[in-house]
Amino acid sequence: MAALSQAQPQKLGMKRTHHCNALRPEHAGQTVTLVGWVHSRRDLGGVLFIDLRDREGRTLTVFDPSDLAKDVFDRASKLHSESVIQVIGAVRHRPTGTNNDKIATGHVEVLVKELDVLNDAEVLPFPVDDPEVANKVNEELRLQYRYLDLRRPEMARNLRLRSKVATAARVFFDEQGFLEVETPILFKSTPEGAREFLVPNRREPGTFYALPQSPQQFKQILMVAGVERYYQLARCFRDEDQRADRQLEFTQVDIEMSFIEREDIYALVEGLLKGVWKTALNVDIATPFKRISFEEALNRYGIDKPDTRFGMELVDFTEEFKASTFKVFSGAIANGGVVKAMNAKGMAGATQGQIETMTEYAKSFGAKGLAYIKVEKGADGATVEWKSPIVKFFNDAEKQALIAKLKIEEGDLILFAADKWLNACEILGKIRLYCADVLKGQGKLTIPADQFNFLWVIEFPLLGFDREQNRWYSSHHPFTAPVTDDIPLLKSDPKKVRGQHYDIVVNGVELGGGSIRIHQPDVQKTIFEELLQIPPDMVKARFGYMLEAFKYGAPPHGGIALGFDRLIAILCNTPSIRDVIAFPKTAKGTCLMTDSPSTVEPKQLRDLHIELKVKQPAPAPAQKA
Repeated sequence: MAALSQAQPQKLGMKRTHHCNALRPEHAGQTVTLVGWVHSRRDLGGVLFIDLRDREGRTLTVFDPSDLAKDVFDRASKLHSESVIQVIGAVRHRPTGTNNDKIATGHVEVLVKELDVLNDAEVLPFPVDDPEVANKVNEELRLQYRYLDLRRPEMARNLRLRSKVATAARVFFDEQGFLEVETPILFKSTPEGAREFLVPNRREPGTFYALPQSPQQFKQILMVAGVERYYQLARCFRDEDQRADRQLEFTQVDIEMSFIEREDIYALVEGLLKGVWKTALNVDIATPFKRISFEEALNRYGIDKPDTRFGMELVDFTEEFKASTFKVFSGAIANGGVVKAMNAKGMAGATQGQIETMTEYAKSFGAKGLAYIKVEKGADGATVEWKSPIVKFFNDAEKQALIAKLKIEEGDLILFAADKWLNACEILGKIRLYCADVLKGQGKLTIPADQFNFLWVIEFPLLGFDREQNRWYSSHHPFTAPVTDDIPLLKSDPKKVRGQHYDIVVNGVELGGGSIRIHQPDVQKTIFEELLQIPPDMVKARFGYMLEAFKYGAPPHGGIALGFDRLIAILCNTPSIRDVIAFPKTAKGTCLMTDSPSTVEPKQLRDLHIELKVKQPAPAPAQKA
């Protein structure tokens, strides 16, 4: 044992003196101990230069064979990227002309005297030291080796920012007198919303819990309980198809307050976001935020979460074209529809493929096609022509109206939608965003990275109508209070009833939404039974405890939930929330690192009284020793 101990390299103490982002020129001459991962290694003329990285940053370490024991230098020479090491050495100024101003420690280096290899790393499945190379790695491979992906400085920064913002939010709410209250993860199934995850109950076969889509009902009960000001960074679950900004499990900043009106919510959230942007980006955002109604948002931008950083607004031409000889337009108007148009400036040169893409967008909303006009120079190179087969149907007054309201010039692409109001708006709203992406790609539209256009979208209709099922549905959720002045219309003219709900939007992204809630049992009962047509026995089974609670002095209350993952993605300037979640799922809902979801043992299914209709894969054969 003694001989073995002598052959082993001497272990250094694990106490580091500094993080790898701490050393500066004033530390020159000090002996320091650093620990971390080998970020990169370079051999220049027999001298080894190793960038050592920990969570905080990087420090350049130097292994000079003329000033170092041979066994130490040999061990350093064999190090792979991402091996875990500890070094002891002296801090010194970098030689003249070798400073690296891209990192905080770029004016110093550590001349290593001692090295301890704490753990060797095998050859990596992908590099983590080069951002450009790593960003091109297949995302599935990155998710399979997520623990390596998270070592990348870019990903580490995202997690740090997420933690920093969560702390800032908690401090803000504490200062505002809120209580952080945890609500149950095992909840009651409420299948009228998004699809839920069900959890079988072993104790009572045939019964199930559901994972909560949000703590909505619990936070309202907390208001009845007198908590008055509640918040939570709540985990929520929805069994929905994945997107870049959607996960099966996600986090929301959940807020509820008693004895408040909509103005109180607006002021609170504006204060929260102002503080978050200052903490995360050191950016001062102006408050109060602009407010626009749902109707105005659709009329101008074709979407209820408008990106107002660029123009290309929709313009209404219903009056101008109601007697048009172009029957597609006049016919739509005669059937109660509208004609809308937008000017995609600079897109007259749109390719056939781009026109086809926009046409498919229109068809996805039920339109038969897409009417457009390219405004380009004619064959003589001097005159400007409107190139489209529909132009021959327009009279001079109609053309002049288009020129005046759309400010048409050479190089413009005019796009039309003739349909029911909502459809026409949404068709052009989708195409507007596509045109903006095309123009950005061509360098014709520039949006500053540090521009954040916040706005509240308000005055939503309380109800929507499902023609297939011939019944009303809640446009937000069934606990949303109607505008007080509109309550008499609930039974006589439901479509005119406005809801007291609101969305907070930034740069075309919906950060969250909320509402003032119904706190009167009779109004809630009317919504459930008479408008949403939920049978009384089903209302009692699903929401009976809430209606019962409201009988015992429920205060006026309201709240909002902000998508925390989406918020962090915006602050990190990444289009995918998978980049700001430590262990996200793929688009198919799988975790490639842990290989889940997976099959379970037959005994587990028997204990839960579950019989599968799908055939279980055969277990892998036991390997022989």
